[in-house]
Amino acid sequence: MAYWLFKTEPDTFSIGDLKEAPQQSTFWEGIRNYQARNFLRDQVKVGDQVFIYHSSCKTPAIVGVAIVTHAAEADPYQFDMSSDYYDAKATLKSPRWVGVTIQYQRHLKPITLAAIKANNDITELALKKANRLSIMPVSEREWDLLIAHG
Repeated sequence: MAYWLFKTEPDTFSIGDLKEAPQQSTFWEGIRNYQARNFLRDQVKVGDQVFIYHSSCKTPAIVGVAIVTHAAEADPYQFDMSSDYYDAKATLKSPRWVGVTIQYQRHLKPITLAAIKANNDITELALKKANRLSIMPVSEREWDLLIAHG
């Protein structure tokens, strides 16, 4: 099992939205960064644990935990011309973008970005280094530290 952090803008899709979704599950679509796509395609597996992180909001924070329930598959929005995630270069035969399905596990007491940056025991998390990736790995040690905090 591996550990991940998935960023989302709460005005678009929040931990509450995930909890209220049918079967408390959703397909994590719209990833349009190659490094994040490669994580989803090549490394994120069923059973992996995911921090849900609210970004681009007043208080960015880790707010909950989800689990990956379905491995990477083609993101259907890349083929939808009416979608913000449409990609004219993507084809059914050769999709460019993928997503995974995640399921809500629980809310956490918010672990703010400020608290993460102030924690000297957190050294590997790309989020601490102002990384803008929407999907990033979390080491098991740092996962445990953050879970204990939240």
